[in-house]
Amino acid sequence: MRKFILILFRVVVSIISLVIIYLFAIIILPLFGINNKKGKKLDDSMYIYILTNGMHTDIIVPVKTDIMDWSKIIPYSDTKSKKHYDNIAFGWGDKGFYLNTPEWSDLKLSTAINAAFGIGSTAMHVTFYNDIYLGENCKQIKISKEDYKQLVNYIKNSFDLDSNNKVRYIKTDALYGENDSFYEAKGTYSIFYTCNTWAANALKHANQKAPLWTATQQGIFYHYR
Repeated sequence: MRKFILILFRVVVSIISLVIIYLFAIIILPLFGINNKKGKKLDDSMYIYILTNGMHTDIIVPVKTDIMDWSKIIPYSDTKSKKHYDNIAFGWGDKGFYLNTPEWSDLKLSTAINAAFGIGSTAMHVTFYNDIYLGENCKQIKISKEDYKQLVNYIKNSFDLDSNNKVRYIKTDALYGENDSFYEAKGTYSIFYTCNTWAANALKHANQKAPLWTATQQGIFYHYR
């Protein structure tokens, strides 16, 4: 009995220690930024955006440029509205969370556990926009076309394509509005690689300012104050 209590004590201490280390990492690591290009001239440039709902970060880019026409990959017809739009947002995340948790009140313990520990699969949430409103939750980023090409490749490589190299549309009623759709994605979501980690890595691939590592949207937006 004494040996069992000792083992249990060590397990509890180990778990508490890991939680403390994780929380410390969430607070400290995002403070260290990379790709700070303050003062860099961008003669050949365009704009992208980062958008948060308070928990999750999306990357917004133009639907059509001379570099990429996203409507050829993500058709407007996949949305309820079927309308044409000027901008497109990409958000990567846990598939179960996206499709089964329209509101926080709908969150199930099984969904949270699957998402936290990388048990479930992932999805790409795509949302079309016309007007972009800048503010605390939406920041504009000036980017060179060369760097945008890197961002395009990163986003495209996040989709789990079919045998014909086409995106795999997820038919679901769990949509957020008239202008969005879901697709199968690559990768595994966990507390160490969240939707915000994906977005931060997207900025890194595009040589934009980003936190060293983050699990939260605050870690990204800290560098765009």
